[in-house]
Amino acid sequence: MQSEVLDVRTGDRRVTDLTPDLARFVTGKGDGLVHVFVPHATAGVAIFELGAGSDHDLDEVLDRLFPRDDRWLHAHGSHGHGADHVVPAFISPSISVPVLDGRLALGTWQSVALVDTNHDNPHREVRLSFLTG
Repeated sequence: MQSEVLDVRTGDRRVTDLTPDLARFVTGKGDGLVHVFVPHATAGVAIFELGAGSDHDLDEVLDRLFPRDDRWLHAHGSHGHGADHVVPAFISPSISVPVLDGRLALGTWQSVALVDTNHDNPHREVRLSFLTG
């Protein structure tokens, strides 16, 4: 298995496109699977369309489902931070994508994105692992 860790600075962005990093990582590797894993309790990865408003739609849904208020028992950090710890139950911390002839086998409008609602920690690691097929 080949593996590397990406250092990702999210800042105040909730959605960060990882697709170009994945494409670079799998180039020349042949057939297999690329596994993407986020080793954080407040972030996940998702496959969906980016750049056509879907990332903004996701922001609105996250705000509705996980309001940043005092309802959360997990109460350290910034106001409403407990919501951040619930997000990975809905947006998985890992995904796998098929790789064919060294290229991601994503659909036409699909991208791989880091979803991070936790503004208390703007630095994330994302582990990429290639499993030869």
